[in-house]
Amino acid sequence: MNEKQAVSALGALAHPQRLRVFRALVAAGPQGLTPSVLAAQLDSARNTLSFHLKGLSQAQLLTVEQQGRNLIYRADFARMNALLGYLTEHCCQGAACEVGERARTDC
Repeated sequence: MNEKQAVSALGALAHPQRLRVFRALVAAGPQGLTPSVLAAQLDSARNTLSFHLKGLSQAQLLTVEQQGRNLIYRADFARMNALLGYLTEHCCQGAACEVGERARTDC
């Protein structure tokens, strides 16, 4: 992942509703969700949801597959991991660091 791609992904996630959509798709796992299920889970209007799905898709954070009459949206886990890798690429100046449970509880 390069800087331009990271900025695009982070920009897409920088909206509360898009972040909720992405997190719901991450939680759904590889089977993904249809827009109608997402809209019901997030209590969101379908046209608003469509706008946010488009933004996440343009940032390449989602994949979409047509199954019959339904669209199935899935989080792109490889892309998500690439973004995390980009963000932590030079963590601790290349030395091993311990960012584990302790860091989460210190926050």
